[in-house]
Amino acid sequence: MPEPLAPRDLLALDRQHVWHPYGPMPGTATPLLVESASGVRLRLAEPAEGQDELVDGMSSWWSAVHGYNHPVLNDAARGQLERMSHVMFGGLTHEPGVRLAKRLVDITPEPLQHVFLADSGSVSVEVAVKMCLQYWRSVGKPAKQRLLTWRGGYHGDTWQPMSVCDPEGGMHELWQGVLPRQIFADTPPAGFDAPPDEAYAAHLRELIGRHADELAAVIVEPVVQGAGGMSFHSPGYLRVLREACDAHGVLLVLDEIATGFGRTGALFAAEHADIAPDVMCVGKALTGGYLTLAATLCTTAVAEGISRGELPVLAHGPTFMGNPLAAAVADASIGLLLSQDWAREVRRIESGLTEALAPAGELPGVRDVRVLGAIGVVQLDHPVDLAAATRAALREGVWLRPFRDLIYTMPPYITGDDDVARIGAAVCAAAREG
Repeated sequence: MPEPLAPRDLLALDRQHVWHPYGPMPGTATPLLVESASGVRLRLAEPAEGQDELVDGMSSWWSAVHGYNHPVLNDAARGQLERMSHVMFGGLTHEPGVRLAKRLVDITPEPLQHVFLADSGSVSVEVAVKMCLQYWRSVGKPAKQRLLTWRGGYHGDTWQPMSVCDPEGGMHELWQGVLPRQIFADTPPAGFDAPPDEAYAAHLRELIGRHADELAAVIVEPVVQGAGGMSFHSPGYLRVLREACDAHGVLLVLDEIATGFGRTGALFAAEHADIAPDVMCVGKALTGGYLTLAATLCTTAVAEGISRGELPVLAHGPTFMGNPLAAAVADASIGLLLSQDWAREVRRIESGLTEALAPAGELPGVRDVRVLGAIGVVQLDHPVDLAAATRAALREGVWLRPFRDLIYTMPPYITGDDDVARIGAAVCAAAREG
């Protein structure tokens, strides 16, 4: 083992060499140095705002639903590591990959029967798009090569996913004119519990009908639009999309990368609408935050359609596809989730966040406060001052990562009531000062 470096030396090297997400190079803000993590707490190498330990209000970008250093997931990783950490998936297979695929088929909507294991959420969306485009080419309709989505969405940072992120308010506006030109419906009306707006439903139907001859698929985030704005919409719009896609011969892709595995109060957000997509993407919480892994699932009709084409294979094969170490942990993570009353825990967090965030509604500069499942959002009427908001949360002993005009939390499901209240106080403090 190399000699450990002092925190100041690590941070100096970090600034010199490490390019952090959505940041400049070199960085303009010094990141916090995490020494270890356990349960819902991150232990810092050096105190920040007087705190050497922080309650994680972000689940490491929504993935660590069981918290950190969980013995069940540690055992799964350790046991698989002793057998093999990796073997190529081309021409070979292994028990963790097969078990995980079967598990995913068992818990997702019934028509989804086939699983392509990908490296990350963004790659799973690339695979989903490729599946849809290749399906239509294979069945003799190559003109169907565009995608439709609604504004306010986010699907990842690689090429095709960027093309269906919000074209104006999103992070990828720079690439307009270079990305494939997709078709955008208006942003869904806000409100999970709001009755569907018939004018908006007609707008969706009309767009899909008008562009049906060129549309390969509709792709949306069901119920919750995540990094595009943390907004919630009625499940009724998903039923509208399913019916319109069926009526006009268009595939429906649901991006459940952020919403899957219980975050919204249903195991998958599609269940709120009682529909099934033709293709579904999952990721983030898939491995409980331990390792990068995602999956694209599809129906037998999609798979068989591709197999009848001139090129009867899906020409995609990441080097670390089906990584057995990640697959073993993912299978253990899903098993751990299903072995508990996860829905009760999510409802408990929902209740705690609703109470804890209520005071934010009285703060100046706050436009909206909303909670769904284990998601709490305070939306400001101005861009958040990231540095000031982060400092305010740190003083409360909580790690948050605000963006745009949003201060939000997605805590691990194991977060206790006192820590949920603490997170809520930190969100309110950040809203007050940000």
